[in-house]
Amino acid sequence: MSEAHPLVAVLMGSASDLPVIDACLKTLESYAIPFECRVLSAHRTPHETASYVEGAEQRGIEVIIAAAGMAAHLAGVAAAHTTLPVIGIPVASGPLNGQDALLSTVMMPPGMPVATVAINGSANAAHLAAQILSLSRPDLRAAVKKSREAKREEILAKDRSAANR
Repeated sequence: MSEAHPLVAVLMGSASDLPVIDACLKTLESYAIPFECRVLSAHRTPHETASYVEGAEQRGIEVIIAAAGMAAHLAGVAAAHTTLPVIGIPVASGPLNGQDALLSTVMMPPGMPVATVAINGSANAAHLAAQILSLSRPDLRAAVKKSREAKREEILAKDRSAANR
């Protein structure tokens, strides 16, 4: 989404992570949350990554979402360079199918938190970003509540359908 003032920065360690990130981007769009999306690597572009993250707050970014697989240091590197909330998405890849990414993302030292969603849980990363942003935006808070209610209704409809079999 190209907006003049994005609120969320979505980072991925590799362009191959885009299929996982797609659910995140669609969820942000469903809330009409402006975002920018970049491919930056904690290991292959460390200076560019640090520079981008360090300038995020000045650009109006309020939440950073970072997805990476295997060693998955992108979210941690982002957290090291900003006090903005960082949400990590471990990506299923490599021989451990994301278990290593999960542990790399969630095991941060004290004072450097990264909120971490499930492996490939990019939609939840966007929902969490929406909840964070909704703390100061009543319209967004209403949209989050509406989304939750829609999910509730969907489950109840399935329950009614199952009970009628």
